Amino acid sequence: MSLTQDTFAFVADVVRRRSAIQLEAGKEYLVESRLLPLARDSGHPGVDAYIREVRAAHRDSDLVRIVDALTTNETSWFRDNTPFSAVRTHILPTLRAERPVLDTLKVWSAACSTGQEPYSLAMTFTDALGPGARFDITATDLSERVLAQARSGRYSQLEVNRGLPAPMMVRFFQRNGHDWQIADELRRTITFQQHNLLDMPPAGPFDIVFLRNVLIYFDLETKRGILSRVHRVLRPGGFLVLGAAETTIGVDGDWERVPVERGSVYRPIKAGAVPTPRAAPGSLAGTPAPATTSPFGTGAFTAAGATPTTTTRPATARPTTTFPPTRTRPTGSAFEQGVTR
Repeated sequence: MSLTQDTFAFVADVVRRRSAIQLEAGKEYLVESRLLPLARDSGHPGVDAYIREVRAAHRDSDLVRIVDALTTNETSWFRDNTPFSAVRTHILPTLRAERPVLDTLKVWSAACSTGQEPYSLAMTFTDALGPGARFDITATDLSERVLAQARSGRYSQLEVNRGLPAPMMVRFFQRNGHDWQIADELRRTITFQQHNLLDMPPAGPFDIVFLRNVLIYFDLETKRGILSRVHRVLRPGGFLVLGAAETTIGVDGDWERVPVERGSVYRPIKAGAVPTPRAAPGSLAGTPAPATTSPFGTGAFTAAGATPTTTTRPATARPTTTFPPTRTRPTGSAFEQGVTR
């Protein structure tokens, strides 16, 4: 069984508008394999019939499920190790050296999936900063499904076997039936909330931003927009940590690359300011993406995101930061615009 071109075009359009992820021609097999369980749960023999119902019903919840099924949530504890080592050996010592008082450390773990990255950071900070360490991690993801597990802090044996050092498991986890439950002392340091990287960042300013293994899914203009928004919420002297296959070079010239161990981290030029959008040296200046007609109706649309949800702990006062608008939402129904929430 194979998808019709009309079905694939519809799904690719929805995913692009809501997450900026590009599903290029040739990914039909991926779309069909990911959406077939949704189709069968809805009583349809195949994806084409399911998508016909989705288009006729105009239920926003259907679009949320489609995007959730087609986004990648690969993660593990202390993934790639080098970034966490860099936190210990370079980032924290540099922040301490440059600031007379390093009060509460504020960190953003973007695209955090089921929570292994922010919990790995919490373990790293607890170990490196010692007793009485004060840090506050904001962890975000587009998917409410993965955030639900992250908030629970509960992981299977298979999940804890993926990169979690035995001493850390003994120190920070307890058995809970057949699963493992992370310590409340770590859960209290993390606020989980839904966030679309196409929208305004969480309230900063942040000392460190982890934005790993996600820019690779976006086109050049989307990468520049995300990096520009991250730039605005970093403190002067803050650090951006990207994935091993990602860089700001050739994308956004408002960052300084700092080699650390076997990789690199990045520091913003004029941190906290609103950077002037510009191409990096040696790259072509970008142009705005053309307006696209929605399959649900006529008119142009832009990618739209979500609003924050409840957190794992009582809300604490956060600084209020005002940003200039980065985009204009179109008129029309929420379903036509592709508004996630």
